[in-house]
Amino acid sequence: MKRLIREEDVKKAAGYIRRIFVDKNTIITPAARDLAKELGVQFEYNPKAVEGASSQNAEKRVLDEVFPVKVVAIASDHGGFAMKQELIPYLRELGYITHDLGPQTDKACDYPDYALQVAQMVAEGRVDRGIMIDSVGIGSAMAANRVKGVLAAKCNNAYEARSAREHNYANYLTFGAKMIGIEIAKDIVKTFLETKGGAVRHQKRIKKILDYEAKKRD
Repeated sequence: MKRLIREEDVKKAAGYIRRIFVDKNTIITPAARDLAKELGVQFEYNPKAVEGASSQNAEKRVLDEVFPVKVVAIASDHGGFAMKQELIPYLRELGYITHDLGPQTDKACDYPDYALQVAQMVAEGRVDRGIMIDSVGIGSAMAANRVKGVLAAKCNNAYEARSAREHNYANYLTFGAKMIGIEIAKDIVKTFLETKGGAVRHQKRIKKILDYEAKKRD
């Protein structure tokens, strides 16, 4: 059975990890190809993407591969450890599959080690979102943004978290345990994970950042 990729599929991919898996039975509309080029969405060939499934179920399976359903990676350094431990059960109560990347104690450690682990999982599309907690949140955001494909935002309140998603398509959240309390942290996390990317005009602005990143790395 043939599977059709339309403009709405491209828009959805642009808000997450900017990849759509295709196989020999995939048909991409000309409008979808043009929009993909404009928004920086890549079509990745995967011969097993729709193998042995109906057209409708195959499309869902492929989209599930590209957009993991409510999968979150979370980590901290020693300064954010206690808050991380409180947020993990909260995230699971909300229904998110939550991967704790450490640390497992509050012994002194280096935030880049953990921030980069989370960033790598986000960049590889193994999780939908990343969360990193240190003492202030700045250093972890700086580290995460060194990983290609990661758009990390430090947020001190729910308004910033919503804006980070709607306007900036952030896929990685940082904040500091010394800056906010647990209830505000819960509000930030919930808002960040529930907010979708905004209008196409915002996508175009983010694409300029990603295009510059790609040019400087080539």
